Amino acid sequence: MSNLSRSHVEEFVLVGFPTAPPFQSLLFVFFFAIYLLTLLENMLIVSTIWLTPSLHRPMYFFLSHLSFLELWYINVTIPRLLGAFLTEDGRVSYGGCMTQLYFFIALACTECVLLAVMAYDRYLAICEPLRYPSLMPPRLATRLAAASWGSGFFSSMMKLLFISRLSYCGPNIINHFFCDISPLLNLTCSDKEQAELVDFLLALVMILLPLVGVVSSYAAIIVAILRIPTAQGRHKAFSTCTSHLAVVVIYYSSTLFTYARPRAMYTFNYNKIISVLYTVIVPFLNPAIYCLRNKEVKDAFRKTMLGRCHHPREDPD
Repeated sequence: MSNLSRSHVEEFVLVGFPTAPPFQSLLFVFFFAIYLLTLLENMLIVSTIWLTPSLHRPMYFFLSHLSFLELWYINVTIPRLLGAFLTEDGRVSYGGCMTQLYFFIALACTECVLLAVMAYDRYLAICEPLRYPSLMPPRLATRLAAASWGSGFFSSMMKLLFISRLSYCGPNIINHFFCDISPLLNLTCSDKEQAELVDFLLALVMILLPLVGVVSSYAAIIVAILRIPTAQGRHKAFSTCTSHLAVVVIYYSSTLFTYARPRAMYTFNYNKIISVLYTVIVPFLNPAIYCLRNKEVKDAFRKTMLGRCHHPREDPD
């Protein structure tokens, strides 16, 4: 608390994307449309899964959590992005910056763990199909989902505990469209080695360990699929996890590219561009990938919508 009391910065200025006004307006319309579509996609997935009894299985239970996470995630990041296109002087209070940073880290870490849990679920479904109901009962699925959320928010709390103790004496200009760890650490006027060490160690735990779990699960899945004698059987088995694998590749590649680079690159505007990829494009693509490649979800959505449309006709006055 002593370090926090010595902080002279009461607000930060987010630089955003300083471009020509017509181009900024065009980008605002583009990303606002993506924002609305992402909201609609994820809300439809969550509602369809919860309203369809045939989808009340661990695989879709985890998918509903992922979609709900994406809904929360884009409401933390995209409003800042939209504001960055409207003004070049995006001011945010110290408390608002720390709050946004906390939820951003928490949701990002939760998604890493949740993707690893979903990979483990696919491993059990493909490698242990006969024992799958006993190995992944609903109670275990609930606990794994809760552990994903709990570990993400606990990790974020630990990171923020060390970052908020740093002193920020000025300047207060962040070359980004939201409060991220690296830009904040570059602005501190106190010793940041301890905060950087905690950030690095927790990143190893929350990013690399789930990634190891994902790679291990898919290595076992590939071995099991190669043992299937028929090509049709191999295709059917692999098709059950291609959507999740595509999401994992997109999310982890963008995340690792952002946080596993030399510190010297943090000052370049490329950091903001890559941030748009995993804060906007990935949440937008996730539900599209799952819906377009998952016949059960598409059929359930179609039946849900058709059932609502035909319901009034089935009950005439």
